[in-house]
This record gives sequence, structure tokens and C-alpha cells, in this order.
Amino acid sequence: MASDGRLRRPEPVGVAVGATSGSIVGRRSRKRPLPPPAERREPLPGPSPRRAPPVTGRRARLDEAPKAPWSPFPLVELCILGGLVLMVVGFVHGGNRGGLFVVCGLALVGLASLEVAIREHFAGYRSHSSLLALAGAVLTMGLLGIGLGVARVVAVAAGALVFVVAFLVLRAAFRRRTGGMAFRV
Repeated sequence: MASDGRLRRPEPVGVAVGATSGSIVGRRSRKRPLPPPAERREPLPGPSPRRAPPVTGRRARLDEAPKAPWSPFPLVELCILGGLVLMVVGFVHGGNRGGLFVVCGLALVGLASLEVAIREHFAGYRSHSSLLALAGAVLTMGLLGIGLGVARVVAVAAGALVFVVAFLVLRAAFRRRTGGMAFRV
């Protein structure tokens, strides 16, 4: 309202009061003075705000990956490379000796991969419950079937039992490590 009681039309944004209709002048924001100290609102003294725990999503980030004790040296990668070279040499060479190279290459790649899976699983980075339980089952079947000469049916049944028990134990260990998550991708 104007001082004489009439309603005033608001000025359009960007046009200064008293400016001609053709000129556009930008308005500047004015800093408002702070109210006197007696009128200022101070936060109430109470319990200090606690920091919320970091939210961990289902997706594991690469910077969260657990480091190996020999971290700057790429031991696992070199073992996998060596295993791959042994497998290629075994396939090229052929025969009994070639088969031995292939088996040794597979064992080297498998052990290196298993080490990474164990480290990541028990650090809570990614769940490898199925892979680790399967490794235990295959080891059990191999020891019973090849090492002790037990019937295949018994070895497979024992391997299945080891898989189920190991899977449940490994899943529970991962849940404890991650605060309740069953898996992370």
C-alpha cells in the first residue's frame, strides 16, 4: 500500500523503481543487519548430535577392497598369469606332460583366486559364500574319493553336506562382518 492508502502495483523483477520502461537494471540483494544479541536464537544446549553410522550400500566400492599383506607387490596377479602360461604351454605341448602342466596351471590359478575370495569375504567386501563352500566340498570329495578310495556316492553325499554346512557358516560370518547384509555385489 502506498502512503495515501491506494494499492500499488508491484514492480516487475529486474526493473528499478523510478526507471523508465525501457531500461532494465538488476536488483542487488541487501545484507540485512543481525538482530540484537538478546533477540538472536541460540541453539539449545543439549546432547551433542551423534554422527550417523556410514550407510553401506549393496554395491561394494573398489577403494573399500581389502589390501593383501604384500600389497604393493602383485603376487596374486603374477600367480594367475603364471598359471595361465602353464595352461597354454600344457595345451600346446600335449601328451602326459602337457596334461601335468594344465593341472598345475589350474591349481595355481585356483589357489590365487581362492586367496582373494577368502580375503574379500572375511573383510566384508564381497560375499563369496558359495565359492568358498564349493571349494570345501570339492576338497572333501577329492580327499574321500581319490585319497581314501571311498565310493563315489558317499564322497558326493559328504561333499554336499560340507557345502551346505560351510555355506551357512560362511554366510553368517559375512553377515556379522557387514552388519546384517547377506551379500554385496
